[in-house]
Amino acid sequence: MMQAQRKGQSVAWIGVGLTLGLSLGIPPQGDWPEILPRAVAQEVSPPQRRQRLDPRQLWRQVYERLPDFPLENNYISIETGEIDPDNTLASRLISYHLYVKNRLPMFRLDWKLTLADYMGVLEELDEIAYPGNGVLQENPMVRDREILSQLNRQQRDELIEVLVTLFNPNYHNIQGPTRETTPQATPPTPRTPAGPPPLPESGDADLLRL
Repeated sequence: MMQAQRKGQSVAWIGVGLTLGLSLGIPPQGDWPEILPRAVAQEVSPPQRRQRLDPRQLWRQVYERLPDFPLENNYISIETGEIDPDNTLASRLISYHLYVKNRLPMFRLDWKLTLADYMGVLEELDEIAYPGNGVLQENPMVRDREILSQLNRQQRDELIEVLVTLFNPNYHNIQGPTRETTPQATPPTPRTPAGPPPLPESGDADLLRL
């Protein structure tokens, strides 16, 4: 008798649980293995997130926009014993910025900090961690630093402009108004006196002595 009552109560509670679960939109337990991977897939891999730039290939676009920028790709690979034409100054600069210093590639300030490293005014370059060390027979750090430190201000600005817009094509669209386009405040109009100043009266000279 007692066992029958307990079994009946258990069945009743199970029924209540299923009713609440369905009303709250919670699927039965057997559906979880199928639903969770689908939800995770929808969250992790939408089409727009899969369209990412490959930093290892962006150096080619740097030279397309700056054809006079030094290649410095005459270093010999340790693995092949031949010159590695894809190991360029631009590729090493990008690798240093992204992977050695972990700086963001979408903003001008971060690239200015990186160039300041090459100019010896911010942080010292690490010869061991520098891109190309352990891959090329000769570490290109000294030569790269010499070339980049000799760029004038205009050349540095052009290089930074190319790098920023490669990683962030909408950079100029999200910038605020420039100094030229910022509306200027209208200076206040000076008040015109209502009439001529009063003439000096007798005794005014004595007031100046107080």
